[in-house]
Amino acid sequence: MSRQPFEIAGVRVRPGTRQTLDLPAGHLYTHTPLTIPLQVIHGRRAGPCLVVSAAVHGDEINGVEIIRRLLRHKTLDRLAGTLVAVPIVNVLGFTGRSRYLPDRRDLNRSFPGSEAGSMASRLAHLFRTQVLAHASHVIDLHTAAIHRDNLPQIRADLDHPGDEALARATGLPVLIHSPLIDGSLRRAARELGVPVVTYEAGEALRFDEAAIRAGVRGILRAMRELDMLAAPRGRRQTEPTPLVADASLWVRAPQDGILRAAVALGAHVAAGQPMGWVADPFGERETAVESPVAGVVIGRTNLPLVHQGEALFHVARFQRGRRAALQLERFSETLDQIDDDWAEPPIV
Repeated sequence: MSRQPFEIAGVRVRPGTRQTLDLPAGHLYTHTPLTIPLQVIHGRRAGPCLVVSAAVHGDEINGVEIIRRLLRHKTLDRLAGTLVAVPIVNVLGFTGRSRYLPDRRDLNRSFPGSEAGSMASRLAHLFRTQVLAHASHVIDLHTAAIHRDNLPQIRADLDHPGDEALARATGLPVLIHSPLIDGSLRRAARELGVPVVTYEAGEALRFDEAAIRAGVRGILRAMRELDMLAAPRGRRQTEPTPLVADASLWVRAPQDGILRAAVALGAHVAAGQPMGWVADPFGERETAVESPVAGVVIGRTNLPLVHQGEALFHVARFQRGRRAALQLERFSETLDQIDDDWAEPPIV
């Protein structure tokens, strides 16, 4: 029996084809139609339906590039199942270079939404009912907030078997246990019974080549684990052991002033080690920013101007911190390797 077409937003996508379509989401002030762009690849063979979404926060643009590269990968011609790629969920935030919608609401705190609610609530309802409702698995792509940077990492409810399995399937080196947050896309997917993880990497409004490559690789690996794609020809896929953080914490500014950071993302820090110094413009009053625990830096601010109490460094604790840092370094080195099925010049 031949496979049935995939129906979404009133469009039927035949097996063995891909189609770009626009999900109607209202109008601008000018009466110009507002739509959420998405692309569907419907394989000839049966399999899972993976939804990959990005720019739920409109200024988090790394995921947009990850999805563009993913859709160009040659192996998708042999896809089993269905891939629904939504590079820009928060279209109004994206065009305005803003994390939020024009009404200053956070779309990722507005799920499951309502047809009769606020702008954010209506958009969340639309995405949940028209896109998430089709999914068997979801990977949602994010970056750090503006002026912050995240090491490539997967955040998931690791107490949930489906979420944990999907997180490990990405093969990405750092897994962070992150309980579900009310109003989030992850919470909405869970309520639909769908395994979901969040990929966090890079900085808002900036492309980060390493973060983009890691994201593409992680999604492809997950698709292979889900039997949506075959393993690379002539190469045996390695099985990295992901690093699961025991806990994480933000180290905050001890005083107002100008930060001189001394550690990079992925660096191992010892308890009591200075990660930077905050001083006034004259250097007369200076305080070290010390890590309270041993761990690995998985997030940090990029803005030197800080107020007392502001979050500066995100430190994750691992059972073997130095080994974790070394594994992260090795993973970063592999991102320079060329994929025979997909070659893309780096963004510099």
